[in-house]
Amino acid sequence: MQEPGRFTRIEDSVDALIARVGKKLVVAMPLGIGKPNPWINALYHRAKADPEIDLWIITALSLDRPHGRSLIERRFLGPFAERVFGNYPNMDYAEDDRRGRLPPNVRVSEFFLKTSAYIGNASVQRNYIYSNYTHAVRDALTLGVNVYAQALAVEQTPEGPRYSLSCNSDLTRDAIEMSREMGNPLVQVGVVNRELPFMPNDAVIEPELVDILVDDPAGTHTMFGTPNMRVDDQDYGISLWTSTTVRDAGMLQIGIGSLGDGIAQALITRDQDNASYRAMIEALAPGRTPAWAQLDPFKEGLYGCSEMFVNGFMALIDAGVVRREVFDHEGLQKLLNAHRITSTPDAALLAALAEDKVVSSPLNDADFAMLRHFGILKDEVSFAGGVLTLGDQSVPARLDDPAVSSALSEGWLGTKLKHGRLIHAGFFIGPNAFYQRLRDLPRELLDKIDMTRISFVNDTFGHEGIAVAQRQHARFINTSMMATLLGAAVSDALESGDLVSGVGGQYNFVAQGQTLPGARSVMMLRAWRTNSAGKPISNIVWSYGHVTIPRHLRDIFVTEYGVADVRGQPEGEVVKRMLAIADSRFQDELLAKAKKQGKVEPDYEIPAEQRQNLPEVLEARLAAFRASGKLPDFPFGTDFEPVELAAAKALMKLKRQRKSPLALAAALLRGLTRPVAKPEVLERLGLTKPKTLSERFWRALVAGNL
Repeated sequence: MQEPGRFTRIEDSVDALIARVGKKLVVAMPLGIGKPNPWINALYHRAKADPEIDLWIITALSLDRPHGRSLIERRFLGPFAERVFGNYPNMDYAEDDRRGRLPPNVRVSEFFLKTSAYIGNASVQRNYIYSNYTHAVRDALTLGVNVYAQALAVEQTPEGPRYSLSCNSDLTRDAIEMSREMGNPLVQVGVVNRELPFMPNDAVIEPELVDILVDDPAGTHTMFGTPNMRVDDQDYGISLWTSTTVRDAGMLQIGIGSLGDGIAQALITRDQDNASYRAMIEALAPGRTPAWAQLDPFKEGLYGCSEMFVNGFMALIDAGVVRREVFDHEGLQKLLNAHRITSTPDAALLAALAEDKVVSSPLNDADFAMLRHFGILKDEVSFAGGVLTLGDQSVPARLDDPAVSSALSEGWLGTKLKHGRLIHAGFFIGPNAFYQRLRDLPRELLDKIDMTRISFVNDTFGHEGIAVAQRQHARFINTSMMATLLGAAVSDALESGDLVSGVGGQYNFVAQGQTLPGARSVMMLRAWRTNSAGKPISNIVWSYGHVTIPRHLRDIFVTEYGVADVRGQPEGEVVKRMLAIADSRFQDELLAKAKKQGKVEPDYEIPAEQRQNLPEVLEARLAAFRASGKLPDFPFGTDFEPVELAAAKALMKLKRQRKSPLALAAALLRGLTRPVAKPEVLERLGLTKPKTLSERFWRALVAGNL
């Protein structure tokens, strides 16, 4: 007989939900890959078929399989998507929303968008909810959310199945607890996806918290894998400079994409091949390596605390760079930070606990539980009536007595502190190899990864003490699209008001960088980009009609040309330091605007050594390291096959050429008149023997770019 609230068919669970909640459904789901795609598709199609159902979906980062627009893009992406994305199902509501085809009884709101995917989409832009990540639950509940649906991982144990929030522990517990506090408990739906890696610790969810649990084979599917992107010279320049801001024994937060991979590669090189690392930094600015730059290998290692657990972090853990374990106890962590104790329990550790009054004397029940939990005392030790007992031996439970500490160190103590964490994170997403690595991790290492609440990771409110203790020397590294010359950052939207992505956790991390002792906020940006007309333009501007981070929170900016530490600096000095990391093609124009506004002296001139901020100079300075393999295109592997990489390179050239008729014509001429350099690319794209005029045209363009 089936238990109440437990279902083996998705459609039955939808019936049960409607019977329980009614036809007014405000459904929240996690961002990214924690959505139960088949389940939400079933509910969405039920609403499409029944106009009486009022469905409002509130979520973020709805991810669909890549699809090409042109013939050539579809031929390139088709086989790749089949291989990489397997049976991953698109979310039908997202596709209809993108095409403007949502039925009138369905509404979709997101608080973070797939980057640039919805610029100009009126429906998506109109229904967007502008929330900090840490406020997403609060804001969603005020809109009447009555259902929270999430994909779950499952682990079989002798006692029965255990369930895990896996990739998205970020918002779920806060949503359950806050809805109860508001007197309107939501219905928690969990859909098992056996492809999800089972994550322990805070990710494990008690079955009684799941009102509707669905274990239907249709709920299991390939996870959305984000292929590693190529780390180019611009990315490596930014990443190398950023890595010099990271302190040993500190905390690290990074994001996804080529910059995240570049930083991870730079930090690994710094630790494992320090001579090459120092040579790279010297090459970036010959004779001008800043005195503050952190260049040494890591003695103690780093701890990760990041809203997103990404492939780069896994590489840092595997390389032993992220190796500084932290513990969920403020007093214990402070003693470790001060190097007054080590991770090996001994008499000195016991004495330090007593001296700083981390434990009482004599011990109480809570103290004893703490000592057992962290492995300071062996599990075999018992406690009663103020006495510690091991076998037929007993001692008074007073750690402030040197004789007791000495006695306990003879066989009563554990061999190593337990329950240390290498990383706290709210959600994860990455390439397929990353997911497989998580599935294959030894349990001892997996237990050191704690997927937990975003309210813990992205904020310090309510847990300031442990945050300060664990997050020493924190570096919160984020990315912006643009920055103003006065130190504001533009990261999520255009001055037109169109949302590009979302603020996510950026504000919270910047705020932590300003408030935690010894912490810094590091904002990375590419100094220049190519606009829609194919023209290079500066990403450092005088001003912009929208900012994500206001300039009173300015801290450290990094481009491929260097580091600008602008925290607490006068306006004029901020301008000079930002000019020093701007692309030299735009420095004169920026300087003229600053002089016009009186922000720098009329006779100020940019130093000659800062006038070499040019792409070709950067390329030359990194060329030797590129050639030697020290700066690989894909430091942590790629889902693309060699022929696909060659094809992708040609197609990217072609995309840029579309903005220039002359460049396009030149490529066409080359393709028609020269031998094909890589015929396997044409074969991969089905252009070896073109049958139509369109195919002949595409063949010539692709061949002209090989």
